[in-house]
Amino acid sequence: MRCFLATLLTCMSVGLTAGCASSDPPSQPERPNFLVIVADDMGWSDLGAFGGEIDTPNLDQLAMGGIRLTDFHTSPTCSPTRAMLLTGADHHRVGLGTMPDLITPAQRGQPGYEGYLTSGLPTVAETLSAEGYFTAITGKWHLGNEASQLPVSRGFDRSYVLLNGSHNQFGADQNEHWKALGEQADYREGLEEVQYPLGIYSSDFFAGKLISYLEESSQNRPFFAYIAYTQPHWPLQAPADTIAKYKGRYDAGPEALRAERLARQKALGLVAEDVEPHPFFGVKPWESLSAEQRAMDARRMEIYAAMIDEMDQSVGRILTALRESGELDNTVIVFLSDNGPHARPEEAPRPNEPGATSNPDLIAALNIDNSLASLGSAQSYTGYGPGWAQAGSAPSRLFKGVTTQGGIRTTAFVNGPGIPGGQISDALLHVMDITPTLLDLASIHTPDNPAIEGRSWAELLSGAADHVRAPEETLGWELFYGRAVRQGDWKAVYLAARMIGATESRWELFNLEVDPGETQDLSATEPERLKTLLTEWDRYAARNGVVVPPPAPDGAD
Repeated sequence: MRCFLATLLTCMSVGLTAGCASSDPPSQPERPNFLVIVADDMGWSDLGAFGGEIDTPNLDQLAMGGIRLTDFHTSPTCSPTRAMLLTGADHHRVGLGTMPDLITPAQRGQPGYEGYLTSGLPTVAETLSAEGYFTAITGKWHLGNEASQLPVSRGFDRSYVLLNGSHNQFGADQNEHWKALGEQADYREGLEEVQYPLGIYSSDFFAGKLISYLEESSQNRPFFAYIAYTQPHWPLQAPADTIAKYKGRYDAGPEALRAERLARQKALGLVAEDVEPHPFFGVKPWESLSAEQRAMDARRMEIYAAMIDEMDQSVGRILTALRESGELDNTVIVFLSDNGPHARPEEAPRPNEPGATSNPDLIAALNIDNSLASLGSAQSYTGYGPGWAQAGSAPSRLFKGVTTQGGIRTTAFVNGPGIPGGQISDALLHVMDITPTLLDLASIHTPDNPAIEGRSWAELLSGAADHVRAPEETLGWELFYGRAVRQGDWKAVYLAARMIGATESRWELFNLEVDPGETQDLSATEPERLKTLLTEWDRYAARNGVVVPPPAPDGAD
């Protein structure tokens, strides 16, 4: 087995020891490969290694054989997270201050709100490529549609990507009927516009493409491979035989599922025995639903589980290919979800998405069939709603789109040579850290840049440190009028009034060490602590050029 990382990190962490020192000039260590895997809208507890019941043996083996990161954070939504992952900088600095299709009039034209990944900072792919790495990406891009904004213009040697935020998982929005209505998703291989092959499930196709790209790479070059799945992002669709594996599994409803997962999280040592989950928000009691409603909702969760299952199977294919090529032992694997689970309950497309329209006649013309028998097929189009989403994010509060822990604390783990297995780290980490970490592990030293707020995990991964950030360091968030700031275990959160059951929006304060579910607002009893955090948020906003949109005219903000 190649031991680059173990040797490198030991020497970096503790200096030259008897095991590292030599009278001979040190040999150049073999540089590691990197595989970054991103799930789309996945719940914190969906994997078995994080308390879930879904069949995910490949990801579980990786997670349990590496370090599970229980305090890892992203943006509340996908494009900002992906921008930070690739650059190491806050998303407001690199063009994705908000989602591209949701730029407000106050933000339009402002620096940092271009709606695509700007070129002011190099991507990790550009830096690694310049250092001799082969770079490849498949899956979701969602960072710009113009030629100069595509992956091959941002450091990737090979790429096959979905430009949009979502698509039909079987490519059904590529048929002539959808095209004629202007509702198809857009794909690029390199710079070439291509049509996704009808009938092939997306996780299978994107994994196969990535494997084929890696087979093309020179055996003398390390690689950086990035696969951005569209599982389990809506529309919820999966092969029928995989959906059938979960038939009846979720008939007891989301409250029961949350209780099961919390019990497993406690058994795994992921949460404290006395953890108090945040109460469900906007969810009707399961018993109050009709038998038909329960059947439909349970089926949606069955499909969601099948999507996670299918993603895991495709990860297994990639691991097999790396093992057979002899590269797996020298590959550092980073897995994460791009944000918390999506609570979307709608059963039809909406504006600014593939197949997106509020026109009922057009919806009918697309032949969407959301009957119980059709759900999960290429002809259906649905999400799974706030109940299942909050079961998936528990014990955290809420879900995708907001700056509570349920929106920004996501599943993540790292596995690779020299990384101790069976470990759990509760260090405060951020998606911005991934670029500095990979460059550090590759021994690539870049000039200091104040725009790069990410921190390397090298010492954490080697076991030489148990934290990455000092207690006084802060992290900030802003998106869709929501805000948050974190310093150590203390977190301040600003949400729209409707999300906190109030008549006006306001800041709340939580101590996450004793209250990870954000159940007890301490803003009234700890006013000085809140004042300090708000000063830190103002500094975060100033240095990153945050333009906060005004409240909605009706006060609903």
